[in-house]
Amino acid sequence: MKKILVLFLFLNFSSVIASEFTTNFTIESFEEAQKKGKTVVVYSWNKYCGTCAKQKPILRQAKEDFTDILFLNFEHTKRKDIAKLLNINYWSTIAVYKNNKQINLAIGLSKKDDIYSLIEEGI
Repeated sequence: MKKILVLFLFLNFSSVIASEFTTNFTIESFEEAQKKGKTVVVYSWNKYCGTCAKQKPILRQAKEDFTDILFLNFEHTKRKDIAKLLNINYWSTIAVYKNNKQINLAIGLSKKDDIYSLIEEGI
């Protein structure tokens, strides 16, 4: 029984590590998109976050489905400067911006319909 539990925990942990993003947020790209009136989705994640692991494939698909939106993300624990700039205090946060203001923000959404609805409010 212990072996099964250890295997289960290992597989869960491995899936979180394997789903890692890289930070692509830059202040310049964020500000440029805002000047042009584009909708920007900013995602704060952590590589050990189970909710983040669920969100990442949905956000990858959203990037393909919403081609007029700029998707930026950052690893929250490594880029506290971005978190402070945008006042994003938690991992698994998705924030939507348009016309130099935050339209929407949600923490911990992990269902595709909920994430897509959040994004669509910024269009």
